[in-house]
Amino acid sequence: MIAIDFFCGGGGMTKGLMDAGIDVLFGLDSNPYCRDTYEKNNLIPYLCHDIQKVSSKELISKYPALKKNEDLLMVGCAPCQPFSLLRKGTEEHISVNLLSEFGRLMAELRPAHIIVENVPGIKGRGQDVLEKFLILLKENGYSHSAKVVNAKNYGVPQSRKRFILIASRIFVPKIPEFTHGDGFLPYKTVSDAIRKYPDLKAGEDNINIPNHRASGMSEKTLERIKATPHDGGGRLDWPDNLWLECHKNGFMGHSDVYGRMAWNSISPTLTVKCFSISNGRFGHPDQDRAISLRESAALQSFPDDYIFYGNMQEVGKQIGNAVPVLLAKHIGEYIKFNHNNTTQKY
Repeated sequence: MIAIDFFCGGGGMTKGLMDAGIDVLFGLDSNPYCRDTYEKNNLIPYLCHDIQKVSSKELISKYPALKKNEDLLMVGCAPCQPFSLLRKGTEEHISVNLLSEFGRLMAELRPAHIIVENVPGIKGRGQDVLEKFLILLKENGYSHSAKVVNAKNYGVPQSRKRFILIASRIFVPKIPEFTHGDGFLPYKTVSDAIRKYPDLKAGEDNINIPNHRASGMSEKTLERIKATPHDGGGRLDWPDNLWLECHKNGFMGHSDVYGRMAWNSISPTLTVKCFSISNGRFGHPDQDRAISLRESAALQSFPDDYIFYGNMQEVGKQIGNAVPVLLAKHIGEYIKFNHNNTTQKY
């Protein structure tokens, strides 16, 4: 079974599919900063292209195996910004049509199976785009199942809700059953994921562990993290002199910013600014710093030998935007099993 990964970013979905035993031919994305991370870890090509300018004929000419569409899985994790509930304003985002472009290629390549991943908001803000894609699936003979799931229920040490769609021309799909949570295996925690890493100071880089690097802090921010109680404390615990001016005026904002993670809890949802304590509950449980890039990757279930390339901001984007590896692996295993054990089309 082969796969192609569109909007692949740093390769979380690709890594998970490969771990599931699926042969990924290439990843495609328009961000040139992801190339080194993707290719050096997965050892397959990274096609740096705008999907709106990609044709199926070009892809088939370069990868003839795509003609064997009965063995093909096509993945599309389009940028989530158009549908995110965190996005302000009502103007249409420039990336809103990328799922439609993925649908265009899907209709031309006619893969056996399809995975789409996005934020839950695609069922709200992106409902029109999603409905058009679902119509296209039906017109092309696909059965599908879609659901908002939480990555924590598949062994990822992070609360991360995502919209998952699985479609197939070979079998009638359903979203895979949970593996972790009430009645299943215990949730994986922050402690399970990052307690093993050595101590680090703010602004320090451990040269022996790839990406174990923590962002620097101003003197005032360092005061604030030191005043934040260990193991889950937050900014409401600070003395008055450390409060931000905007919070003194009665505007509380997001209560998680400047907070610490708790060892025996699940990590909050990581973002592209997961290395900064001013952007969420991204403080280390007991060290006076934000979690490192390596720790962020571990909370996204990347293995330690998966190395990210680029500056802190670029690596933060690659990690924060990634599909958790274990979630991708679980979905890949489900599709591969049904692909191999279905003797006829439904």
